[in-house]
Amino acid sequence: MKQLPIFVSLSGRKVLLVGEGEAADAKRRLIERAGGVCVSEGDALLAFVALEEAVKAARVAAVLKSKGLLVNVVDRPELCDFTTPAIIDRDPVLVAIGTGGASAGLAKALRQRFEQMLPANLGRLASGLQAARGKLRDRFPDGMARRKAIDAALEEAGMLDPLAEQEEGAVSAWLEAETVERLAGLIVVELHSTDPDDLTLRHARLLGQADHIFHDDPVPDSILSRARADAVRHKGGPPEKLPAGLVLYLQLQSPDDHGKDLA
Repeated sequence: MKQLPIFVSLSGRKVLLVGEGEAADAKRRLIERAGGVCVSEGDALLAFVALEEAVKAARVAAVLKSKGLLVNVVDRPELCDFTTPAIIDRDPVLVAIGTGGASAGLAKALRQRFEQMLPANLGRLASGLQAARGKLRDRFPDGMARRKAIDAALEEAGMLDPLAEQEEGAVSAWLEAETVERLAGLIVVELHSTDPDDLTLRHARLLGQADHIFHDDPVPDSILSRARADAVRHKGGPPEKLPAGLVLYLQLQSPDDHGKDLA
């Protein structure tokens, strides 16, 4: 990862926009859509430069950077402090797809594909979860239990599957359900490749849920990076006394070993 993806709150804040024409108009729409205020001079949070002439664009960008602004220069990623992604808007859910300036066309194609996958009312689910925070804490006072319950509900075919159309009141119905599935204990995952693209959907989902990950030395960082950022990593086999929560043990098998998961 060569860029840090962040979401910046622009509501009511000034953003400097230098340039004219279609490219500048597109940036203006983007800024105003996010609640920002476009200005041509003065103090600002960020700056966008949309100038056709390369030398002039570089000169303006240099001046703005010297003033401490983070600058985006349209169609010139080598001059950019940040790039703008392709966006899927399901307010308050926002999906951003970036290529680090390598190909805006690719980001657009991915956005169009993913847009078809995400339900139009996905934002309603997010708002429902936000509104239910107090009830969630009451139902699951323990933080780990609360996260486990939410993870289970949001799984594929779960009661709150985000890729399925959700009825009004789906979150309340889930909270009122008698039982909530929780994953815990040890699951052994046998890997047959060091390529993260070869992970099964189940393995990828488990990596995203695990609290602790024990792994053999040959398991590469490219696979471990698919786990939650706050999951604790341990080299070697799992201990006799397992920590609380969901524990994965990753074993890298030879290509000729077709053993199945022990889970």
